[in-house]
Amino acid sequence: MTILQLIQAAGPVFYVLVALSVYVLFVTFARAQTLSRLGQDPTALIERARATTAESGPSAALAELDYAGHGSPAANVMRAGLSRAERGPQAAEAAMNSALLAEDSRIYAGLNALGTAAQIAPLLGLLGTVIGMVRSFLVFSNAANPTPAELGQGISEALINTAGGLVVAIIAYLARNALRAQADRIATAAERVREEVPSWLSRPAMPAAARSQTLTDTDTAYLPLGGTSGAKGAVR
Repeated sequence: MTILQLIQAAGPVFYVLVALSVYVLFVTFARAQTLSRLGQDPTALIERARATTAESGPSAALAELDYAGHGSPAANVMRAGLSRAERGPQAAEAAMNSALLAEDSRIYAGLNALGTAAQIAPLLGLLGTVIGMVRSFLVFSNAANPTPAELGQGISEALINTAGGLVVAIIAYLARNALRAQADRIATAAERVREEVPSWLSRPAMPAAARSQTLTDTDTAYLPLGGTSGAKGAVR
């Protein structure tokens, strides 16, 4: 039996399953590409922003963040917090909460559709199974001695729809779980930023004079033991 004959024997419900499978594959590939783009590792960016905030303040960190052009959700949440830093840590945290909600909707978009497809596909397969069995029983009511070919049409329709519904459900279920695991990793990085940035802002930036004094103290630590004059040599 060729594929065309198989589809023709499956009945009208199988066409719905085919359309559903195409939709599942489209959503899967589209979301995989989106999550791959959003899943850039923000660790190095977070550390640079932390150091810049401690040394030069949140404005310099925001400028560096904009220059980097990082489009991950973690970077967007950090950008929202740093842009409200002059109003205090609480305002920055509120802005990051709003940004995190927006990023979550972008990260998890389409996953509910795959979950719904995984639930609907077996039901459609069961519907096709029932229709096929009904057709088989109608053969008995219309013919005293039905032939195997007449009975086989309804039975084939039932089995093909059952198998089709299960295949589509398995694909949708596996795709949803894989994409959700990737989305959870991205959302965790954004949540980490939301928790850490307020602590950065609560620490005042180190003034330039203090940084210069720190460097001077480091240099004097290498003066000779005999006094303050002479070449630098032994460690005190």
